[in-house]
Amino acid sequence: MKVKIVFYSMYGHIYRMAEAVAEGAREVEGAEVELLQVPELVPDEALEKSGARKARQAFAHIPVARPADLADADAIIYGIPTRFGNMCAQMRNFLDQTGGLWARDALVGKVGSVFTSSATQHGGQETTIITSYITLLHHGMVIVGLPYSEKRQTTLDEITGGSPYGASTIAGTDGSRLPSENELAMARYQGRHVATIAKKLAGA
Repeated sequence: MKVKIVFYSMYGHIYRMAEAVAEGAREVEGAEVELLQVPELVPDEALEKSGARKARQAFAHIPVARPADLADADAIIYGIPTRFGNMCAQMRNFLDQTGGLWARDALVGKVGSVFTSSATQHGGQETTIITSYITLLHHGMVIVGLPYSEKRQTTLDEITGGSPYGASTIAGTDGSRLPSENELAMARYQGRHVATIAKKLAGA
């Protein structure tokens, strides 16, 4: 049973969340978990100027995804940063290349899930995840979120990401805030939850 985590990360916040999602998914017996990152669209000069080029070295070892890589997965969990309350351009570009998969129903019945990151506490995390699910539904995927059985999303002890739609983290306007343990725990839960449901659907 194959679980693929396909993400875009500029400064590493989504990558850290993706690692936690993968950790959770690997707890499910029989799960083969693979991390893939979508291609970068920002010119090297801009990445250098923003400091993102150096930050991206931390996950440079993660293979770059191709749309064809999705076809043999039982579950696909997407890590999608928010851009003005919507999917980032890098992921939109990648998913816009999956028309061939759509044409042959290659993703129909597979489990799909999304987690995200934003600079601010109310920076469009929920809208990004919800609108991303529209694309997954067009592919016929079975949507799985982050149920309230994961109690950490209801905490009032700290400012935190997380909603019934999926795990999330708050990066801060300068990107200095890393995912908290509470947010990483929700990411692990989501990975485990998705892999569990995918295993049931696969009859494994």
